[in-house]
Amino acid sequence: MSIRLHEIGKHFGRTQALEPIDLDIAEGELVGLLGPSGSGKTTLLRIIAGLETADNVAGARILFGERDVTHLHVRDRRIGFVFQHYALFRHMTVFDNVAFGLTVMPRKSRPSSGEIRSRVHRLLEMVKLEHMAHRYPAQLSGGQQQRVSLARALALRPDVLLLDEPFGALDAKVRQELRRWLRHLHDELNFTSLFVTHDQEEALELSDRVVVMSNGRIEQIDTPDELYRHPANRFVFEFLGDVNHLEGTVRDGVLTCGDARLAVDLADGPEELLLRPHELELAPSATQHAHLPVCVTAISPVGAEVRVELEADWLGEPWLATVSHADYERLHLTRGTRLYAVPRRWHRFPDERREQAAPLPVAVS
Repeated sequence: MSIRLHEIGKHFGRTQALEPIDLDIAEGELVGLLGPSGSGKTTLLRIIAGLETADNVAGARILFGERDVTHLHVRDRRIGFVFQHYALFRHMTVFDNVAFGLTVMPRKSRPSSGEIRSRVHRLLEMVKLEHMAHRYPAQLSGGQQQRVSLARALALRPDVLLLDEPFGALDAKVRQELRRWLRHLHDELNFTSLFVTHDQEEALELSDRVVVMSNGRIEQIDTPDELYRHPANRFVFEFLGDVNHLEGTVRDGVLTCGDARLAVDLADGPEELLLRPHELELAPSATQHAHLPVCVTAISPVGAEVRVELEADWLGEPWLATVSHADYERLHLTRGTRLYAVPRRWHRFPDERREQAAPLPVAVS
């Protein structure tokens, strides 16, 4: 079931929580709504669900496929909703929680008791909790409770599945496991889904496309790869990962900041360049193009790459670099090691609308 929004906005009193938004979600697509607190993502999700009402303006429409649900009550929209804090009935077993929505359907549309049992058992098998059907929520872990919540939402065979910070109350390891599990389940069942998160890694890992929001408006809609490689503006660039800032003055093709120098193909004047941690190399000496002396102040060797924190007199705030374990060993990095940062690439957003980036020649001895 596709979702189409046209001119959907929202005011709370005199405060505009959501600027008029157009958004198309294809059938079977898993889309993440990503943004900081107050960006409007949860308001948008609740309007789609029917839990909030959009501003009553001409042309405002919400379509599920060809069905106009703009003014339909939440119970008539055929959506499944998964909340951050599970919202399970504590006095009911896992089985009864999943079956609840089916048992309270109007008699004429309610499945038979046998069909309800069969459907619930199939769902519990999907979420790998069939052996816990007779337990109560208090006897489950947080991850298990969230899987029950998802099974309950799917029991009604909704046209659309909506999830509001579904893994926000879980610890990091459980979140990662559930993300993989949800992606696998989505690919198996091919339902249309929209989820809210402020976790960049979660959005980029799970989504077919990501909607990045700030201040009640959409900044960019794209695939995770395109978002990261080609951000539409500075907000998107800085929101999607760690960023190092280099401010200085350009004169005759050289940006100077204290005793730091970097060759750049830019006009004379003040400039600010942005660099991702993985776009920095660390070298024992300066190069022809870059003289950026730094000192190692912290090292985190856990993971696929080594995270290195750097400080210098010419830096306003510490930089972060990520290097391979091989480079970490080759450079004998320890706290207090003095070396040079060599940018492979830098970014700038002079007009806040279009990214400009330039590769730099690198000569590391």
